[in-house]
Amino acid sequence: MTGHQETDFERVMRLATAAGLPGIAPGTSYGTPALQVRGKMFVRIKEAGILVQCALEEKAMLIELATEFYFETDHYKGWPAMLVRLDVIGDRDLTERLIAAWRQKAPKRLAAGFVASATP
Repeated sequence: MTGHQETDFERVMRLATAAGLPGIAPGTSYGTPALQVRGKMFVRIKEAGILVQCALEEKAMLIELATEFYFETDHYKGWPAMLVRLDVIGDRDLTERLIAAWRQKAPKRLAAGFVASATP
């Protein structure tokens, strides 16, 4: 009997679903797995972890406070997105980032009615 090793995308999908994020659907972005809300990408799998949308005002603070989890490359400087080290971030912190990224891209009416349904 062989055990199933959860992929990064399966983990992201599991946490987003457990959080009760409405309107999400799997998709692709630049040929990599992504999650979308109503057709807008809010998280995507990258080589070094995942790319999540975030407010520019939060980005520098988050990276400074938790460099073990969050970082950026020159390519993403000035963009409302940061990279997350999936191999070290726990489910609770990752869920918080997924919810925040979802809120950045979700339509206002959908976001206004959202209440998180689960906390890992």
